[in-house]
Parts: sequence; C-alpha cells; structure tokens
Amino acid sequence: MTDASTVSHAFWAPFTPMRQFQQQPMMFESAEGMYYRTPDGRKILDAMAGLWCVNAGHGQPSIVQAIQEAAARLDFVSSFKMSHPAAQAMSDALIALAPEGMTNVFFTNSGSEAVDTALKIARAYHQARGDSRRTKFIGRAKGYHGMGFGGLSVSGIGRQKRDFGPLLGEVSHLPLPYDASMRFSAGQPEQGASYAEALAQLLDIQDPGTVAAVIVEPVTGSGGVYPPPVGYLQRLRELCTQHGVLLIFDEVITGFGRVGGNFAAQVFGVTPDLMTVAKGLTNGAVPMGGVIVSSDVYQAFMAGPPQAVELMHGYTYSAHPLACAAGLATLRLHQELGINAMVQEISPFWQSQALALKGLPHVNDVRSIGLLCAVDVAPRAGAAGMRGADVARYCFEHGVLVRASGDMIVISPPLIVSQAQVEQIFECLRQALLVDGI
Repeated sequence: MTDASTVSHAFWAPFTPMRQFQQQPMMFESAEGMYYRTPDGRKILDAMAGLWCVNAGHGQPSIVQAIQEAAARLDFVSSFKMSHPAAQAMSDALIALAPEGMTNVFFTNSGSEAVDTALKIARAYHQARGDSRRTKFIGRAKGYHGMGFGGLSVSGIGRQKRDFGPLLGEVSHLPLPYDASMRFSAGQPEQGASYAEALAQLLDIQDPGTVAAVIVEPVTGSGGVYPPPVGYLQRLRELCTQHGVLLIFDEVITGFGRVGGNFAAQVFGVTPDLMTVAKGLTNGAVPMGGVIVSSDVYQAFMAGPPQAVELMHGYTYSAHPLACAAGLATLRLHQELGINAMVQEISPFWQSQALALKGLPHVNDVRSIGLLCAVDVAPRAGAAGMRGADVARYCFEHGVLVRASGDMIVISPPLIVSQAQVEQIFECLRQALLVDGI
C-alpha cells in the first residue's frame, strides 16, 4: 500500500470508505498490457480490466496515438446542431457491429448517462406515437444500471438506493433468474427460462398499456455475474413484442467482446429495441457511452417538422472528439487482434479454472461466462463483507487485482489474458481462500 501521507484529503472517491482509504490507500501510477504498476514499483496483474472496461489491455499504442493526434487537431466541438468527422465515423463503426435492425446511436459520456438516455428515449418514443400512457419501467433484481436517478430507479440493488430516495415512481422489478439448483454454473443454465413468465404477470398487474420499457443486463454484471438461462431472454423478447413494450439491453459490461461476441445480444440471439454501451467502447481510455437504437425507434421521432428538435436531450461532451478517436482506435484494434475469437478460445479454460474453486473453504458458489466470473464466499458471523475484503487484499498483496463487492469476488480481466495469467489469477484466489483466518 502507498504511504498514507501522500494522499490528498480533498479527494472524495466513488464507492469508497474514505477514512479507510486515507489510512491504507491503494494507488497506481502506470499501466501496460495486463499490468498496473504501483508507486513502489510492484507489478499487479489486472484481473478487473480496470473496471470491466480495459478490454484490449492497458496503454495500447494505437489508442494512445489516436488520442494524442485528436487533441492536437480538434480539442472540442459541440454536438448541438453541429458535429465533426470522427463522430460520423464512430457512429458508422458502431452500427456496423450492432445487431441487424439497429441503425442509430446517441452518444453519452458514461454507462449511467446511457441508461438515463435510454429510459428517456423509451418514454419519448411512446409519446411520439401518441401513446402517452406508457410511462412505467420494469427492471430486475440484482440489476445494475448506473447511478443516475433513472438508472438507479430501475436497478435492483437495494443498498445503492437506500440513501437517495425517493426515486422514479412506477418502477417494478423482475426476479433474478437464478436459484440454488444453478450454483457452480459455467455458461447459461439449461433450466430457468420459466423465470421470464414473471414478466407476463407483472404486465398483467401493471396493465401492459402503461409500460414503456423493460431493462435488463443480458448477463447480470455488478450484481453478481448471473448468466441468463437458455431461452430466458428469448421469452422476454416475445412478451415485450406482444405487448408493445420496448426491450432495453444494458450492454455496458457485456459489449465489445466480454462474452465472445460484439454484443451479448448477438451471442444469445436476441435483438433489443435499445442497447446501452460504454466501458470497453474506448478501452477505458476516454469516458464515452451511447444508446444504440432500432430503426423503428429512431423513425418514430422523425415524423414532425424537419426544423424541429426531435429529442430534447443531450450532453455537452456527447461525441467528444477525443472519445471518438479513442473509440475508433479501440474498435480497429479489436478487429486486428481478433478479440472475439480470443475470448471464445480461452473461455472454456477460464470456466474450468473458475469451477475448480468448488470445495475450497468458504466458497458458496461460482458463476462464469465468457471472461466474467463471480465467487461467493461465506460471510463471517456479524462481519458481512470482511472475508471478501480480506481475500481481495491478499490477492493484491500477492500481485493480482480482483474486486470485492461485499463477500463476492468479481474477476473480469482484459480480454487479451493468456492461459498462464488465467492460472495465476485463480491460483492466487485459491491460496487466499486457504489462508488461516480468511
């Protein structure tokens, strides 16, 4: 850990116990490839991809160069009634990767902004079609959709909502499609599609003619890496189509190779009406997000006078020139490296290493799909979260960075991870779980 005397007491970090951080700061000063480097010169294997986002590894020269050249050429131009060539190119590049039928992208600066934008587009879509009764949203238990008021409202993690209410009204939640029979799973559980029938029940309760959209992560990410049961997403799509409800996929984590395809929508064979993206979009190098929408959704806004603003919404930094440069370089690099194929090739080994943790002390469950994994460890009596924190601290002290979320360990390395590095990650976890006192 870094000397506490070097830490600014002015800095207020997100999702961080500040008093503890100020006494035991975890600091990094550089990064390259699969590794961070601490101020005291230690190399730390990044098993988090930054925060689910550095998919192609740190410090990729082509991305760095693209950002430098963009900064020298055009530092900023608004996207309000004007634009620049890189924004047009970035739009085309994203749509070329998106599922068929998705034709337009609205740029934001983060996943949180993308979700709030998607929710606003959903309501405005129904308004544009003269269906003003459709204002309600349906999220899902354990879902994470960022920290904007809209995203937080449809999220399904209670602790994150506790301090900020009241949030948006008229929001309901589906149950998590997971139970004890699915523990220690690799890939999609074969059973569990019937969990989607909860949507039919909710629509009956709410009156389907009042519901604007259903929003889910194709794979629940921050809430615990819960893959969808086979057939589950297909049934959600059928029910949404049947009742005129928009389906939103939050692909902020699952997009850009994380589960072995451009997007999870394509991997699972289900096309939503709107799709939020961020994180891996720019390899984490510059903040950027977006909402990719279907042709039907976009065209619904285009019926009025051509001089009128169709969507009264936006952000100062939407399609920022540096973000577009980073995004274009990232998408090119993914293609050059063959990221999707790399993930498909190493995923079986990743999953076998993950499931090999079964039977170790304190391990209650392991879930894995693509290059995502969550390990649930048993909480200590009267000290929830402490065992998870101790496991993560042990791993850091032994050269591997994992994320503890309470008593759940989440790992999601850069997608360029080697087999030897996968072995190192899980061996470090294994050793941590075997330590007396953990």
